[in-house]
Amino acid sequence: MLWTLIAIGIAGLGAAGIAMLLRKLTRNRLPKWIIPAFGGLGMLGYQIYYEYNWFEHQLQRQPAEAVLVASETGEVLWRPWTFFRPMTTAFTVLDKKSLQREEASGQTVVAFNLYRFEKQHIDQVSHQSYLLNCTTAELLPLDPQQKPLLEQIRRIERTETLYLQVCE
Repeated sequence: MLWTLIAIGIAGLGAAGIAMLLRKLTRNRLPKWIIPAFGGLGMLGYQIYYEYNWFEHQLQRQPAEAVLVASETGEVLWRPWTFFRPMTTAFTVLDKKSLQREEASGQTVVAFNLYRFEKQHIDQVSHQSYLLNCTTAELLPLDPQQKPLLEQIRRIERTETLYLQVCE
């Protein structure tokens, strides 16, 4: 967060410097207000650039065994540009290193971990353990003590990326 604030400040100063140069090149024919306007636009431009590149930046930081299984895009009222081009606000990755496959009663059950990343003012990361019955395509979350949460069981499509990555 600190580095982002520093980068925003530098972008604003750089854009204001360009406005000052333009004023000097035109022998001060451009109005003075162009300097803070360029500075503000430079800071806003960098902030928009950073928000739209957050997803790709976070994906590059993941280890090789992490596989993207879902992402969410959305609009935000105080970011009106997101209504024209929604930005990625959250994504989920599968830790392929955590896969534990077991055969029981003719059914294949796989235990694994999913990590969810959310873009907020401070990025949030949460993880959850799951069991996936590859035979019936039923996904069952586990609590922190690795006990099944039976009331949250749900079926997933066999064409979903999660199913294909876990049950391949």
